[in-house]
Amino acid sequence: MDTTCKQTALVTILLLFLLSRLPCLSMADVIYRPLDLFTISCGSSTNFSTLDTRNWTADINFLSQTHHPLAVPSLTPISRDSPYAHARLSLSPFTYSFPVTPGPKFLRLFFYSTSYPPFDRSKACFTVQAGPYTLLQHFNASLNADAFGNPGNPDILSREYCVTPKDGWLNITFSPSTTAQHPDSYAFINGIEIVSMPSYLYYTNPNVDIDGLPIPADAGNPFPIDNSFALETMYRLRVGDKDMSPAEDTGMLRTWDADKNYVTSPSVQSLDRRLISKLNFTEKTPNYTAPDEVYRSSRNMGPDGSANMRFNLTWQLPVDLDFTYLLRLHFCQLDPEINRPSDFTFYIYIQDRWVEVWANVLKWSGKQKGVPVVREYTVFMPPNQDKANLSLKMHPNPESHTLDAQINAIELFKINDSSGNLSGPNPSPFPKISDSNKKSSGTKRPLVPAVAGAVSAVVLLSFIVAFFVVKHKRGVAINKGSNKKDGTSRGGGSSSLPTNLCRHFSVADIRAATNNFDELLVVGVGGFGNVYKGFIDDGSTPVAIKRLKPGSQQGLTEFMNEIEMLSQLRHLHLVSLIGYCYESNEMILVYDFMDRGTLRDHLYGTDNPPLSWNQRLQICVGAARGLHYLHTGAKQMIIHRDVKSTNILLDEKWVAKVSDFGLSRIGPTGPSMTHVSTQVKGSVGYLDPEYYKRQRLTEKSDVYSYGVVLLEVLCGRQPLLRMVEKQQVSLVDWAKHRYQKGSLGEIVDPALKDQIAPHCLRKFGEVALSCLLEDGTQRPSMNDVVGVLEFVLQLQLQDSAHFNAVLESGGDYEDSGTENMFSSTHSSVHVSDYSNSSGLNTTSYRSKESDSLIPEPVFSEIKDPKGR
Repeated sequence: MDTTCKQTALVTILLLFLLSRLPCLSMADVIYRPLDLFTISCGSSTNFSTLDTRNWTADINFLSQTHHPLAVPSLTPISRDSPYAHARLSLSPFTYSFPVTPGPKFLRLFFYSTSYPPFDRSKACFTVQAGPYTLLQHFNASLNADAFGNPGNPDILSREYCVTPKDGWLNITFSPSTTAQHPDSYAFINGIEIVSMPSYLYYTNPNVDIDGLPIPADAGNPFPIDNSFALETMYRLRVGDKDMSPAEDTGMLRTWDADKNYVTSPSVQSLDRRLISKLNFTEKTPNYTAPDEVYRSSRNMGPDGSANMRFNLTWQLPVDLDFTYLLRLHFCQLDPEINRPSDFTFYIYIQDRWVEVWANVLKWSGKQKGVPVVREYTVFMPPNQDKANLSLKMHPNPESHTLDAQINAIELFKINDSSGNLSGPNPSPFPKISDSNKKSSGTKRPLVPAVAGAVSAVVLLSFIVAFFVVKHKRGVAINKGSNKKDGTSRGGGSSSLPTNLCRHFSVADIRAATNNFDELLVVGVGGFGNVYKGFIDDGSTPVAIKRLKPGSQQGLTEFMNEIEMLSQLRHLHLVSLIGYCYESNEMILVYDFMDRGTLRDHLYGTDNPPLSWNQRLQICVGAARGLHYLHTGAKQMIIHRDVKSTNILLDEKWVAKVSDFGLSRIGPTGPSMTHVSTQVKGSVGYLDPEYYKRQRLTEKSDVYSYGVVLLEVLCGRQPLLRMVEKQQVSLVDWAKHRYQKGSLGEIVDPALKDQIAPHCLRKFGEVALSCLLEDGTQRPSMNDVVGVLEFVLQLQLQDSAHFNAVLESGGDYEDSGTENMFSSTHSSVHVSDYSNSSGLNTTSYRSKESDSLIPEPVFSEIKDPKGR
């Protein structure tokens, strides 16, 4: 009997553990079970599962027998149990064929844009067809990845379509875009997913009358979206602050992204409403339409909605021109205080056209609370439009009792044109500053066609050649002439500022964008001055506006330097300069707005939730890539000279961006030059002691400062503390001391307890301490640092499944056969030779007395720890 009880208990524990690892079983399988579900890993010879509950299958049985493309593993460090670990590639067309049941399907394509030797990343250009539909045409994978890649890994892309196969088969063909100019173009694919969907989820039920058809936002007539159309999912947005993974969907493995990247209203609120325990789905809105949690999260204006009518609720969604779109809006009224339909009405505008005069959720739901409602609209985006944003605006009705507007989710689909085409143009390449053999990188998704007006290579080259002439003559150019009202300078009839490379704003523009420098819009304070959150382009684009304050230790030199540097640099991990204002005694810089603030804002001295270790590693990798680009990607080496945690900004998707180039310098320009002799500038706690003592600046000074940032990330404390024991005042000295003793784990941020795999801690400590070597020539390059950090991140991701499983089962991680990283007695670690694996060749750390830091007033950069 005891044996039977023990076995029963063991089986129960195992089942509970499996259920905890497969969250989709709780809802998705119950609500909707797809008849067809193919999740294919292309190029893989084995089957495997991933944490998003997908079961990936090898692809060999679905390939056309006439031609088998190459199966190639990815050389970039990535989990082997990942759809991106393998690929199918070919210089000629190849086809996959899937037997499917009747009815519409989701078709998802997964791409990992990297080089698969001998296939170069930049030469992947191809067309994808599914039955009669052209999904992608002359698709340049590297350009799209650089512009629109996944935040966690910028080289990852995915596309989702809705198609209805004919004759029981879905054939998908990949054809290289081979031309005389590009004879070696190739096609590739990493993953394919096909999932059945309900017949009338996105397609119009033929039994509905005209009132059930999507409402046209333009002058066209309403028309049914029947299953002869193919759709491309452009956006599926959960209105609120939390993404929802495929495992949390209603059985169709859809991803619901938070809308923060697209909502442009400055004062909207995100609300989590749980006022009604059970939602009542109807025949018009079945329970598989969206997860229950989607309808419990909303945005609204709050009680002051009527005071800010020009902002209200606004979304800007970048789209391709010359296509018709299906826009679906999700609503659910949960507020118990709303009793009469007239209490809650609002206006809806699409492309500034009034499509709903008296939008009324309670009326749409039959006067029932907790009943989800979906409203559909169609809108055509003509090819001659200036903007490529589809705008959605919701205004409270002034006669409504609540003076509010509310929405839960937004979905937007592109509808194929008359030829069956869904493909849009490739994004414009960014100015080619890097050498031809280096991978170019992009910024966040651009607002087309602003990027399409990128400066030609000839203009850029001319600017770089003129750089030093401009720098030498800037004082003369600035101080001549009269003060022009429109001007690009305070007193210059001939400005040296690069108006051809970024936008010029008037003071009036800036005052309008910041509500006349409203103190409520201040988001940071630095050595340059206040930083405001502003809104340009009629309130559609949020920006960061940095205004020089009177008496600042920084001034014209830093202002000019920032413009000159950032105007010629474009990279995913560098903050983007939009423009400047230089008139009426004002020096103002305008940047892309970074929603998450500075890295330091999320490490210590903050009420923000602590970052996870995986998040910290991804941020470190991104910042390192940005610095590596500065050192090697442009015609001239650029030394940042002020690398620190307040100069690493985070966008809404946690992508790291290196910022603040006011102190940057061009590196050594001749083969015989090893350094730049210059006045010491930087920030206390981050300064390279070799640079301070000898006033010789090299790119290894940035490496040292970045090593300090790595310790901040690991330990969750600032570089210098005054009210502590003497050996702990300097973070660098303290870390070196504990590292020598083999107990680096003792000083790890307590918020990271039980998150870091021990071997990852050792490797991370090694690369951080190698950056902090006294002799700059022995420090690794930023390229080496990137390689090791990517390796550390991959080790951590591979270890996470086992690591979490042990903890969730109630055990201690050190019991699993690996030493405890937080033990004060674990064996000493030393800096390893990475030359065989990642190119990092360092030496063992040698203990030396650390040079004392010089007083703070010597430095001219930011003092305020808030940074931006």
